[in-house]
Amino acid sequence: MGAAADNAAPRQGEAERGRGRAPAPAPEAREVKVVVEEPPPAAVARLQAQRALPPLQVTTQAAPTPMTVASGGVDQPPPLANYQPVMQTPPPPLASLNSRVYTNQISLCLFLLHLAAAGLAVGFFVYRAVKDIVENPRSHNARREQSLLRKWLPPVEGAVALSIVLAFAWQKAVRAWPRAMVRVILWSGFGVTLAVGSLLMCFSMPATVGLGVAMVVFSIGTGLYACWVTRRVGFTARVFEKAVQPVDKFRGLNGPAYLMVAAGFVWISVWCVAVIGAVNFPFPGLTILALVVSLAWTAEVMRNVANLTASRVIALYYLRGMQSSVQFSFQRALSYNLGSACLGSLFVPTIEALRILARGLNLLEGEDEFMFSCAHCCLNVMNAVFEYGNSWAFVHIAAYGRGFVQASRSTWLQFERLPGMPALADADITSSVCFLTGVTSGALCVALAGSWTFVTHKHYTATVSLMAFYVGYLMTRIGMALPQACVGCYYVCYAENPGSRLFDKTIPDRLGKMQEDVVAPTPRFPHQHVGAA
Repeated sequence: MGAAADNAAPRQGEAERGRGRAPAPAPEAREVKVVVEEPPPAAVARLQAQRALPPLQVTTQAAPTPMTVASGGVDQPPPLANYQPVMQTPPPPLASLNSRVYTNQISLCLFLLHLAAAGLAVGFFVYRAVKDIVENPRSHNARREQSLLRKWLPPVEGAVALSIVLAFAWQKAVRAWPRAMVRVILWSGFGVTLAVGSLLMCFSMPATVGLGVAMVVFSIGTGLYACWVTRRVGFTARVFEKAVQPVDKFRGLNGPAYLMVAAGFVWISVWCVAVIGAVNFPFPGLTILALVVSLAWTAEVMRNVANLTASRVIALYYLRGMQSSVQFSFQRALSYNLGSACLGSLFVPTIEALRILARGLNLLEGEDEFMFSCAHCCLNVMNAVFEYGNSWAFVHIAAYGRGFVQASRSTWLQFERLPGMPALADADITSSVCFLTGVTSGALCVALAGSWTFVTHKHYTATVSLMAFYVGYLMTRIGMALPQACVGCYYVCYAENPGSRLFDKTIPDRLGKMQEDVVAPTPRFPHQHVGAA
């Protein structure tokens, strides 16, 4: 009864308010203790059956007016009239590192066809030389081939063996003393070629004198180049020092380069015998020229395979902090990325030669109207071609599995996003340093093979000297693929992630000096472009 009376009291008060009567004064506040007892389940079931609750309905209506301070509420901030929810865009996904697509498949097919044809030709010429010597040892062709084997082949093989030693020695020296070796390589290229050229001229034969004059002229150009890049030597030495540091973190990273050098030694040895067999073939000049071009492309592909292997390992270390497998990277370089290596092996040397020519002509600007127009023409061609085919592309080929042209474009676009980076990359002389190691090794091989041949069989001196220089240069470039790949990764990975803790202030400080016009620009980027960068 007490509970019913309490329930009736509020209803009566509401009825009185509905008839307009004044509400009763509020009772004084008093402490009320409420004890809640859970009813039995049977009672709850009867209550739900008697009073069924309607389903929940959702209606749209205007927001209620906020209560004011006078009515006992708290002021609420007014709603925004044009409220737009902020959508946070997710960061772009990282590029895939395990692409299973064969890049530049046309170039890959052409190289494999060329390799098959070269293998058949070399095998045929070797078989022909051996057959003539075995079956008809007294014939004119057999006697001539025997003479070549005794007089021509041993000095060339000695030059190949010396080039292997020099290749590994250069690589080890660059890794051990990077700061000192930049200056040593620049000036040894000048001194060694000058000395060997003078030696060939002292042999006093028309062919050797011609080769000697060519080497002396080249040495003079090398000396002038060493004087021109004196201001860049210190920075290049620091870049070499920082770039080769991660090599010690990866065991066996030299393995692919050693394997390619060994494969090159075997191929060149068989190739030399094939050249002897091609001497008695119709059109021997064209045949030997085709063999020389084939050897150049094959050796360049070997070098770029070693380059791609080292580039993938070092690039993933810089970009993702990954400890990549050298064996897996080598397998990718020989399979999925081999087409890009073949295409790059064809175009990068040509583009680099065009680059050197354009810079040389651009230095003559203003002296002659014809040369002035040629300099600008070559410079514009080089600028257009270089962005779609450059040696920096091997980093993105190895890391992301891109084609040669796409990788060239993507790396150069990354350089362009960072102020001053294109001029810095264009002024890099590490590729020239690696090139001069090959030239120096080739000249030393000429000194060995030329002197040997001059003492034993004088009339073969020029031919053996030329061949020794060629194979010495190629073998050394294969061995120097590792430090060149490290430098390429250092530049490209910095441009992609400048804030990485793996990079120091070497590149930022250089960029600051270039913007202050403290550093002399290259012909491709005159002062106004460097300052704008």
